[in-house]
Amino acid sequence: MSSMATLRDTAQRFRSLHIPGTPLILPNAWDGASARVVANAGAAAIATTSAGVAWSLGHGDGDHLTRDQALDAIARIAAGVDVPVTADVERGYATDPDGVAETVRGVLAAGAVGINLEDTLRPVAEQAERIAAAREAADETGIPLFINARIDTHRLPPGDRTAWLDETLARARAYAAAGADGIFVLGTPDAETVRTLVASQPLPVNVLADPGALPVSELAEAGAARISAGSSIAEAAYGLIHRAARELLEKGTTTTLGGGFDYATLNTLLLTEPTR
Repeated sequence: MSSMATLRDTAQRFRSLHIPGTPLILPNAWDGASARVVANAGAAAIATTSAGVAWSLGHGDGDHLTRDQALDAIARIAAGVDVPVTADVERGYATDPDGVAETVRGVLAAGAVGINLEDTLRPVAEQAERIAAAREAADETGIPLFINARIDTHRLPPGDRTAWLDETLARARAYAAAGADGIFVLGTPDAETVRTLVASQPLPVNVLADPGALPVSELAEAGAARISAGSSIAEAAYGLIHRAARELLEKGTTTTLGGGFDYATLNTLLLTEPTR
C-alpha cells in the first residue's frame, strides 16, 4: 500500500470518529513526547495545540510560529504515533487563501489528516474563501482532510447570548458551505447551548474540555461529536514545572515531583517504535 493510500485510509478513519453523542476525546499534545504519552493513555487520535507547540519552542501563542516551524512539529508528532493526527494551524500561517492552501499541502505532507483553522472574527466571506482554498488543496491530493473551523465568537462582548448564537450559527453555515467538516466553538457552553449548536447547523460540534467545563458525559449527551483539551494540558504541565522549581529553590524539597512518569518508563515509551 502506498503512503498516499495509507494516509487516505487514516484520514477516513479519523473522519469516522466524529459521532454526535459518542464524541472523539482529544487530550491535546504539543511535541513528540507528549503525543506518545497521550497515545499510550489510549487516545484514538492526537490533536496538536498551537499554543503548546509555540511555548515548547520558546514563543508566545498567536501566529508567532512560522509555517515551517509548525510543520516540523507536526511531522515529528505524526511520525511518532500510530493514530491519526490533526493539527492546529492557527490562521493557516498565511495572509491569503493561496497561502492557506500551501499550509494544507504541507500539513498533509507532514502526515496529519486534519486541521483546525480559526477565523479570528474576520469577515465571514473572507474566512469562507480560506476554508474553500483549504478544501480544494486537500481534495486535489485525494486525502479527505478533516477541516475543523474554529469560530471565535468567544471574542464578542459578553452578555448578549442571542447575538453570540446568531453570529456563531451564521458562520457555521457559511463554513459548511465552503467545505468545512466540523465547527469548534470555544468557551464553556452549557448543555442547552451545545444542543442548540448541534440542532441548528449541519456540522459536527467540537467543544472545549478545560477547567470549568461540563463533564464529557454531559457534553456527549448534548450531542457533541468532539471534545478537546486545547492548551489546558500544556498549561498544567508548565504549571508543574513552575511549582516544582519554586519548591526546590525555596524549600529544597521535591515533593511536587512525585506521581509522574519515572525515567525508565518514559524512556522505554519513547524508544518503542509505534505500531503502523
